[in-house]
Amino acid sequence: MTRQPNGEDEVVKSTRISYREAVSTSELSKGEIEIWHAWKRATEAVTAQVGRDITEETGLSGADYGVLSRLVDLGGGELRQQELANEMGWDKSRLSHHLTRMEEREMVVRKKADGTAVKIAITAAGKRALKTARPVHARAVRKALVSRVPKDARVEILGFLTGLVEEG
Repeated sequence: MTRQPNGEDEVVKSTRISYREAVSTSELSKGEIEIWHAWKRATEAVTAQVGRDITEETGLSGADYGVLSRLVDLGGGELRQQELANEMGWDKSRLSHHLTRMEEREMVVRKKADGTAVKIAITAAGKRALKTARPVHARAVRKALVSRVPKDARVEILGFLTGLVEEG
C-alpha cells in the first residue's frame, strides 16, 4: 500500500513479474527466435531427408515407417490406436486417415479391443516392408544426423534432448 497525497491508502500492484511469467508471456528475444528457428529448420531438414531416403528406396513414407516401427518396437506388433496416436504425436483424426491408407495397402489391420478401443496390428506385408526399410532408415539417420554430431558431444546432446522430452 502507498499513501496518497490526500491521505488515503492505495493498493499498488507490483510491476515485477516472476521469471516463469516472463518466460511464458513475453515475446521472444532476437536470440531466442534464432534458437527456435534453427531448431525447427534442423529437425525438419533431418526428418525430411530421412523420410525421402526411405520413400526413394522402399516406397514407404516416413509416416508409414513411423507407424510400422512403433507397432513392432513398442507393442510387439500391435498397439491401441490411441496409444499409437500419442506415440506419433498425432491427433486421432490424422492417425485414422493415415491408417485407412495403410489398410488399403494391407500394411496394417484394425481389430476391436475391449470396450470401444481399437487395436492396430501390423500385417505380414507390413512386417516385410519394415524389414526392408530398417537398414534404409539406419543409413539415412546416420547420414542426416548421427555422422554430423561430434562424437565427443553425443552424450551431452543426448542428455539435453532427453531432458527436453522429460520436462515437456
